[in-house]
Formats: sequence, structure tokens, C-alpha cells
Amino acid sequence: MALEDKIDGAKDQVAGKAKEVEGKVTGDETREAEGKAQGLLGKAKDAFGDVKDAAEDVVEDIKEKFDKYSSVPLAQLVRADGS
Repeated sequence: MALEDKIDGAKDQVAGKAKEVEGKVTGDETREAEGKAQGLLGKAKDAFGDVKDAAEDVVEDIKEKFDKYSSVPLAQLVRADGS
């Protein structure tokens, strides 16, 4: 579910920022780098959630159009000139 991806992404961004700040304060470059990496992972999860949302919207739109036109006879959907 896209919402779960967005929530996981937000958690990773917050945790990553905390690690990054901790690393800066303590002078631990490894911890700081881990925090930056976790923050980037969080942003990626958030973007993935956005993509999933968009894909779900497209699928829903197609379903609605299919439902709308599935009961219409084919002759009414095709123009007289065949196009």
C-alpha cells in the first residue's frame, strides 16, 4: 500500500536525520554517513509511494472507463467511417 511506503519513508527520513546530527555532534563520520544514507532511503520510499499512488489512479480510471463502455454495443463505439 502506498500509504505504508510513505510512512516508512518518513520514519527513515527522521531516523536518518537524527543519526546524521548525532554523527556531526560526536564527530563520527560513519554515523553521519549512515544517517544521510537512511534519509535518502526514506526519500526513495516516499517517491515510490507517490508512483504507486499514480499507478493506482490510472488503474482505477481504466476500470471506470471499462465499466462505462462495457455495456455499450460495439456498433455505437465505432464510427460509421470505420475510424
